[in-house]
Amino acid sequence: MGSVTDLEALLRPPAMDMPPYPPKAITLASGEQMVVRQVGREEVPTLLKAIYPLLLVERDFYDIVAARLYAELLAYKRYRVRDEYVLVGLIDGVLAGVVNGRLVDGKVGMSYHTMTIRRGLRVGSHLFAAKMEYHIEHIGQDEVLIVAESPIGFRRWMIEYPLEKKYEVQHELGGVPSWVLTRKTYFDAKPRLVSGRRPVPDELVAGAAMIRLPGDETVKRQVLDEKGGGR
Repeated sequence: MGSVTDLEALLRPPAMDMPPYPPKAITLASGEQMVVRQVGREEVPTLLKAIYPLLLVERDFYDIVAARLYAELLAYKRYRVRDEYVLVGLIDGVLAGVVNGRLVDGKVGMSYHTMTIRRGLRVGSHLFAAKMEYHIEHIGQDEVLIVAESPIGFRRWMIEYPLEKKYEVQHELGGVPSWVLTRKTYFDAKPRLVSGRRPVPDELVAGAAMIRLPGDETVKRQVLDEKGGGR
């Protein structure tokens, strides 16, 4: 009978080599600086604390996005999804939003979710653009499969870029079939929608080293009271 370690190795999917996402700083409409960086598995419990209060918030479909993102983050932490990544946006170290996705193979990416915590500053749009940048420019993929779970998401992704239909491919999240971001669509949209600068100044890097959370009630208030949004 094999050891627990041997059995765990059988439960974990094989992994592709994924280049790290290089951090960048984005100047928001408020003048604040948001650092976008990749998240390690050891940081997932902090993100789960931020998402938990939103599981029962129905506005703009935060409940289903929060529930699915919560499960995806657990799967990432416990190596139960293949080739997943997680990016966060941090303002003065405080969590403003989360995005995630995975690699289907070397050429195709799968967008999962975009959740905005700090609304009204297009945080979700900036983070979505960052993960498209990761797929296309840093991993070098040809296309990313995408669906929306809210009207806000549909306007932000399908219309703003604009995306192409790829209805012959069913997205992993279910619901409607896939839409697709191609390399051409990405680079056509990049001047309008992809922003940020590198390298990130040392003081911003230091301030984003640890994820800090707004309080539960602050999270709910920002989501319920502000305009803008997530996916």
